[in-house]
Amino acid sequence: MRAYDPDLTPSWKRSAPVPEVPAEPDLVVEEVSTGFCGAVIGCEAGTVTLEDRFGKHRVFPLAPRGFLLEGRTVTLVRPPAGPSRPSRTASGSIAVPGARARVARAGRIYVEGRHDAELVERVWGDDLRVEGVVVEYLEGVDDLPAVVRDFGPGPDARLGVLVDHLVPGSKESRIAASVTDAHTLVVGHPYIDIWEAVKPSSVGIRAWPSVPRGQDWKTGVCRALGWPDNTGAAWQHILSKVTSYKDLEPELLGRVEELIDFVTAP
Repeated sequence: MRAYDPDLTPSWKRSAPVPEVPAEPDLVVEEVSTGFCGAVIGCEAGTVTLEDRFGKHRVFPLAPRGFLLEGRTVTLVRPPAGPSRPSRTASGSIAVPGARARVARAGRIYVEGRHDAELVERVWGDDLRVEGVVVEYLEGVDDLPAVVRDFGPGPDARLGVLVDHLVPGSKESRIAASVTDAHTLVVGHPYIDIWEAVKPSSVGIRAWPSVPRGQDWKTGVCRALGWPDNTGAAWQHILSKVTSYKDLEPELLGRVEELIDFVTAP
């Protein structure tokens, strides 16, 4: 007869003591029983919440030997109480604790309006201060060629421009194509307004409404959603729901990162 070990506990639970690791935000671990891999986004008494690369959340108990960290078994524990610095900025970049704002560069990033500037500041503000990049708004792109000439871009003063509704055949695309300065980069997102670059799920709606041509888009959105006809208040509500890059559409994320890289390139 074959002898069986009466202890049916998995071997990885019976091995030597394993290290305890605080479940700090952004720590990436794998839950051993399910194989779910994700970053820590929250830790409460007895449980930890992980988010995978697709944005899916799962809650797991803080069980002994319950997780793998870089392939090694660990026991996650609740971090010590007290304020802690975020390890990443709202844009997903590695945070630089104690970093002071850099003296502003000669280069600039221009966006179409105040709402655009506020959204960029909300998500990329920490990064821009470290890099010394100032964001200004244009109030439209109709006079973009003249604005570029007045700015006078050069090798040490590059200009990046973010345009709304930059799709083939649009007025914005024709204006952007007329800017040929070698030290200016004009990019854009496909949305009619920067509001649409915020994921509907982050705002608590199923989708952004379709507004008939000829109507003011923002006012039409407010009416379709049952919001008061106060676009300023509506925008503040939308902006308050944005806490990180995860609340924005990829079509905007890539373009802003592209502009920052262009303006700060040696």
